[in-house]
Amino acid sequence: MGQVLLLSPVFNMFMILVLFLSMKAVNGGSSTVPAMFVFGDSLVDDGNNNYMTSSLAKANYYPYGLDFYQGATGRFTNGKTVIDLLCEMLDIPYIPPFNTPNLGASRIARGVNYASAAGGILDESGFYLGERYSLSQQVLNFEMNLSELRNSVGVSENLKHHLARSVVVIVIGSNDYINNYLLPSLYASSHVYRPQEFANLLINALTRQILTLNSLGLKKFFIAGLGPLGCIPNQRSTGEVPPDRCVDGVNEMIGFFNDGLKALVDQLNLKHPGSIFVYGNTYGAIGDILNNPEDYGFEVIDKACCGVGRNRGEISCLPLQTPCSNRNEYVFWDAFHPTEAVNVVLAQRAFNGPTSDCYPINIEQMARL
Repeated sequence: MGQVLLLSPVFNMFMILVLFLSMKAVNGGSSTVPAMFVFGDSLVDDGNNNYMTSSLAKANYYPYGLDFYQGATGRFTNGKTVIDLLCEMLDIPYIPPFNTPNLGASRIARGVNYASAAGGILDESGFYLGERYSLSQQVLNFEMNLSELRNSVGVSENLKHHLARSVVVIVIGSNDYINNYLLPSLYASSHVYRPQEFANLLINALTRQILTLNSLGLKKFFIAGLGPLGCIPNQRSTGEVPPDRCVDGVNEMIGFFNDGLKALVDQLNLKHPGSIFVYGNTYGAIGDILNNPEDYGFEVIDKACCGVGRNRGEISCLPLQTPCSNRNEYVFWDAFHPTEAVNVVLAQRAFNGPTSDCYPINIEQMARL
């Protein structure tokens, strides 16, 4: 990453004011969000992998979607994802997967979800799970849709304005650890890079894709940090720690990535004053839930609601498996993903949380720029 530029709180507030004024000039002061564009992995995938014949990373079967009005759509949870909830908060329709058949320009204009289960920042992450879209491919898919938008009636004349007012959500990086760095028998990354070096590698690769999206006209970015992966049922099931403990070594690795991502947000905001980049503190939000579950109404924090093996975390939900009945009391739906009840908390904190949740501003504030 090179030298990290640290900004004082006073300077940060000054930058926010400058960003606000510059964005008002670009957007004419409008507070309306016309679209959301999503890039990420299974935490926010809403069905892209359904259309991939060789992919093993799919959630298009019961009990996934048990509490979602459309049933099993490919969402890796029992109900709504964070993206669905943010759409509701921003008053925009649920956005379709990129792979939706006959996805016309009018639907693209309201936003598209490019996220893909098993996809990572690095192209090789998750390869053993078959077909998936890495972040670089997701960005290429967005470029493909842009050409359609440019040719569409009514949007082409105002495309720059339209994209500048849209919100970008990026939730990615988990697979670069779970399905790459933490699998030394399949990947050489953990033998080649120390944890800090690997985090730097990810941040540099992520930066390139963010800058590409920014150069294509997107201006408002919410970039989620990684949650405490050492606490998910999959990692607890390894037997390295007692069932009621998180894998501290994994969480320490994640800390390097999150620190780098927050520093990157500062740098991007400094160098691109016509845009706004926000860091989402997923680690802190989930950590608060795990440390104070009773405050949120949760009873079970170390086991999945649905799955097989130790902590129901060795294998995720099997087709037609009967999940727990008290889903709202569980933090984790399966070996890797939270329940809808947790997604509600995460979405709310991303939307209007304080700077400890969203830095330097939250999504609601960003939407008004």
